[in-house]
Amino acid sequence: MKIQNKNIFHLISPVIFGFALFNSNLCSAQDNRAIPPEKPKLIVTIVIEQMRYDFIDRFWNKFGDDGFKRISLEGSYFKDAQINYLFTQSSPGYATIVTGTNPSTHGIVADQWYNSISNANVKSTQNGKINTVGSNSNYGQHSPSQLVTSTVSDELKLVDSQSKVISLGLDPVSAVLSGGHLAHSAYWLDEQTGQWITSSFYQKSLPNWVKAFNDKKTALSYLDRQWTTFLDPSQYKESSPDSSVYEYGFGAKLNRFPYDLSAISNAKGGFPDYSVLNQIPFGNSYTKDFAIETIVKEEMGKDVHPDFLMLNFSATKGISNRFGPNAVETQDAYLRLDQELGFFLKFLDQEIGKHNVLVILTSNHGVAYSPAYLEERGIPSGQFKSYYAIALLKSYLNATYGKGEWIKLYYNQQIYLNKTLIEDSKIDLEEFRQKVVEFMIQYDGVANAVSASTVLASEFNNGLMSKMQNSFNQKRSGDVMINLKPGWLEDITQTTSSNSPYVYDTHVPLIFFGWRIKRQERTEPIDLIDIAPTLSQFLNIAKPNGCSGKPIENLLK
Repeated sequence: MKIQNKNIFHLISPVIFGFALFNSNLCSAQDNRAIPPEKPKLIVTIVIEQMRYDFIDRFWNKFGDDGFKRISLEGSYFKDAQINYLFTQSSPGYATIVTGTNPSTHGIVADQWYNSISNANVKSTQNGKINTVGSNSNYGQHSPSQLVTSTVSDELKLVDSQSKVISLGLDPVSAVLSGGHLAHSAYWLDEQTGQWITSSFYQKSLPNWVKAFNDKKTALSYLDRQWTTFLDPSQYKESSPDSSVYEYGFGAKLNRFPYDLSAISNAKGGFPDYSVLNQIPFGNSYTKDFAIETIVKEEMGKDVHPDFLMLNFSATKGISNRFGPNAVETQDAYLRLDQELGFFLKFLDQEIGKHNVLVILTSNHGVAYSPAYLEERGIPSGQFKSYYAIALLKSYLNATYGKGEWIKLYYNQQIYLNKTLIEDSKIDLEEFRQKVVEFMIQYDGVANAVSASTVLASEFNNGLMSKMQNSFNQKRSGDVMINLKPGWLEDITQTTSSNSPYVYDTHVPLIFFGWRIKRQERTEPIDLIDIAPTLSQFLNIAKPNGCSGKPIENLLK
């Protein structure tokens, strides 16, 4: 009898399969023919941290069909999207995308800066006056209070309080700055527990569905495995050999595959170090998992009120900083992210419908090659020894103006002067700044130096000086800003970083996909500040209040 039933199944299963396939194709065709609503029901901004523009082309032949290839081929792919300011760090990038203006206006000039009044460093989202929600740690003490302008999602909430705005990413900076001031919530990783948390700025307690998600202990499962190559090791021809000596990796003898993530995350003994998730591709998987849960449980994109989801993949930054942009580990991370992106896009198709969802994929900045890697190949590069440069500068100032603490702080290519001492010594501040500029410009690796006095007295319309001006905020920037030569990095304890006005840091991917977006490749220059006003135009709302970008005209036709 069992054999007979089995035979019957074999006879009818092709029919059932054929009907299911026909029905699926019919549904797909109907979905493709569906008329998009006047406004997208859900806008998803996907920011892949530290993603160079050339990664899509470089890894193209190894990508599947459903991720980067699909969004590139079915969407509007802008191939010359650029960041137009000097300090291409993480925080300014996130803020620029959602505000439609540069750091000079939105105020997030760097990941951290010096406050002369409090005589302390200020981190871009740190806020000690609020509490963690979802944990007993201090990892939740973040808010967007340092962001001085509105965001595109803020403007939406001002006119439609029923729209939901939710932002998430492993890094609190990504979640907080992307979400703006009026987000329903922002979620990020608690590195102590591996759970998703928020702050009292947003909510008094975690929603039950977030608690239930955290109870699954998914983060621990991602650390309790080995990181091996997604493809056969011989397939990574677009990258340097896995035995490259220029990679810091996870420490001594931990810079090549395979990686025992359980051992790495427990290297210090005791509890797992969940910060490792921000340095492995499975951190992106964990982020995707939570994004899907967020859309489902919050019923995003289900009514006439447009919703915003800011989805930030930050593990790519940790990986490229440890291994470099040309490492097998970096390529492997993007091949795995390609799979996660494909899964996520299919989920949006099924849950909401492509014609109802607008997806924007971009990055907050690129990344440089390791100076040692470039030098071996005969390309000029080097490391700027800031400690020695500032020590010499202090000696020079002491010899010129007398012994004193003339410099308050040097941080990330900015020099903050002791203005009180300068004023008490009856020294002209502009003259003092210029002395510092003239000294620093002589130092090896420095391409440009400009004083705050010059920036305030000038109006640069283009070129490098314009980028320096776009990074300058009178209340938060240093007295002197320094730009290094192409290929040069500050002396860092990792393989590479990002903080320059050069194309390897400023040229990023930009793709619009879904809703009413047509298939096209465009080569005209696009500024990252143009994203927010374009979204404002789609939603028929006001631009963010500090916006200086312009809507992308080709998308409005």
